[in-house]
Amino acid sequence: MTDYEISKKAKLLPIEEVAKKLNIKDKDLIPYGKYMAKINIQESKKKGKLILVTSTNPTPYGEGKTTLAVGLNDALNKNGYNSIAVLREPSLGPVFGTKGGATGGGKSQVAPMNNINLHFTGDFHAITSANNLISAIIDNHIYQGNKLKIKDVYFERCLDINDRALRNIDLGTRKDKFTITAASEIMAIFTLAKSYDDLRNKLDNILVGVSETGRDIYLKDLNGTGAVMALLYDAFKPNLVQTLENNPVLIHGGPFANIAHGCNSVVATKTALSISDYVITEAGFGSDMGAVKFMDIKCSLNKLYPDLIIINSTIRSLKYHGKGNLKKGFENLKFHIQNMQKFNDNVLVILNKFQNDTKDEVELFQNYCKNLGVESLISEMYKNGSKNTKKIADKVVLYANRKNKKHYEIYDINAPILEKIETFARNIYNAKEVLYEGNLKEEIKALDKKYGNYKICISKTPASITDNKNILGYPKDFTMTVTGYKINNGAGFITILMGGVVRMPGLSKTANYLNIDVKGNEIIGIF
Repeated sequence: MTDYEISKKAKLLPIEEVAKKLNIKDKDLIPYGKYMAKINIQESKKKGKLILVTSTNPTPYGEGKTTLAVGLNDALNKNGYNSIAVLREPSLGPVFGTKGGATGGGKSQVAPMNNINLHFTGDFHAITSANNLISAIIDNHIYQGNKLKIKDVYFERCLDINDRALRNIDLGTRKDKFTITAASEIMAIFTLAKSYDDLRNKLDNILVGVSETGRDIYLKDLNGTGAVMALLYDAFKPNLVQTLENNPVLIHGGPFANIAHGCNSVVATKTALSISDYVITEAGFGSDMGAVKFMDIKCSLNKLYPDLIIINSTIRSLKYHGKGNLKKGFENLKFHIQNMQKFNDNVLVILNKFQNDTKDEVELFQNYCKNLGVESLISEMYKNGSKNTKKIADKVVLYANRKNKKHYEIYDINAPILEKIETFARNIYNAKEVLYEGNLKEEIKALDKKYGNYKICISKTPASITDNKNILGYPKDFTMTVTGYKINNGAGFITILMGGVVRMPGLSKTANYLNIDVKGNEIIGIF
C-alpha cells in the first residue's frame, strides 16, 4: 500500500480527544475542522526531556527523519511513556517539487496527510502574506513621496512555490527578487520568537533598506508592524494533529535547513516541553545542516538544549555515499557521529531498516557503530508502527535521562563575522580554507560594526558535507566559497551563502506536481 492508502485506513480521533491526552483545556483549543486544531501557547514549570532526530547527508532515496520521529513518538506512547512529537510544517515547494510531502511514511505518519501537506491551518499563507505586505508598504512609501528617502531596499518578496523565474525581477521602479517562504526572514522571526511581544520586537527591527544619507530604515519606521502582527496573530499559535496511532503531534513553522535554520518554532517546542515528559523533534536535512543550526541558533539563543541526539540513516543511503560500497559509505556516518558528539554526551544511532537490507549489512552497520563507541538500534517502524518497540522505547528513554554536560559553542559570538564563518567551516565541516567571491570578504568585514555579535546561518547544499553537491562521503582538505550574504536583523542572524545555493528553488523535469490530481472527492499523488 502507498503512504496515502495506509493513512486513509487509519481511524483518527476527534482532535478534542487528542488534546485531552495532554490535559489541554477546552478554552485553549481552537479546532480547525475535525482533526486539526490550534492551541494557545502553554508554558509551565514542568520541563520534559528534549530528543533531537537528525541524520546523515540526504540522498535521493530519503533517510526518514520524520518517519523515525513519528515512529518514536508512537513507540514511547505505546510502551507507557508520555510523549509528543514536534515537527515543521510542509512547504508547497517540495510538495509540488521533487521531495513530495513531509508527514512521515508507512505506519509512522501524521494525519490528516493531505490537509497538512497542502493548506493546513494557513500558517504558510499568513507568513507569505505578512512578508509581501511589508514589500507593498515599502513600495507604497516610496510611491507616496518617500518621506524617509529610501535609496536601496534590502527586504525581498517571497512565495511558497518553487519558481526560478522569480529569482530576479524588474518592478519598473527598481530591481527585486523572491525567496521561497521557508527561507524568508518572516519565517525565521516566526519560528524564533518566544512570545507575541518578542514577535513584535523582532518585526519592528526588520532592516528594510537604507536612506540616501546612509541611515538604516526599519519596519517600525514605516509603521507597518501592527498590520503584520494582525496577519500572524492566529498563525503564531502551534498546531495540534495526531499520528496514525492517535498520539499527539505539534506541527508549527517550516524553515528549510539548507537555506534557513531548519527548526520548528520555539513556542511549539517550549509548549511541548511543558505538557509532556518526552518531546521528539527533528531538524532538517543532515546533522551538518539542521542539527548544527538547531544547536547554534535555536538552542543557544533560548538556553534550550537536547537531552539526547539520535542520528538516523539507512543502508541504501550509506551505499550511495560510498558509490555502491557500504563500508566506504560508513565514513559519512562517522562524520555525523563525531560532530554530534561535540554537542552532546548522549548520542544514539538508529537504522531505518528496509526489506532489501541483508542481515550481513545490518551487522556491519552495528559493528561499525560499536567500534566508534556508539550504540545503534534497528527500526522497522515504517513497516510495523509501534509493534515490538519496547526495547527501542526503553533505550531512548534511558539515554534521554542521562546527564549531558556538553553545550558546545561553535564560535565566539563576539568574534568578527569572517572569523565565525571560517571557524564554522573548519570545526564543523573540516574545510581546509574558505574563499570569497568578488569583494564579499571586504563587505562582510565591514558588517562587524553593526552586526558583530550576530549568529551566522550557513546556507549550502545539503547533499554533501562540502558546498559541492557532487562530493559525497567524508571528504578532506576541501575549500568552501562564500557567494553572498543576507542580513536578517529582526531574526538576529546573518545568512551566509556558499557554493551554488539559491534561496528560490526551481521545479525539475519530473516534479511531483505531475503526479497530483483530484479523482472524485480525493486528492491523490502527494507522497
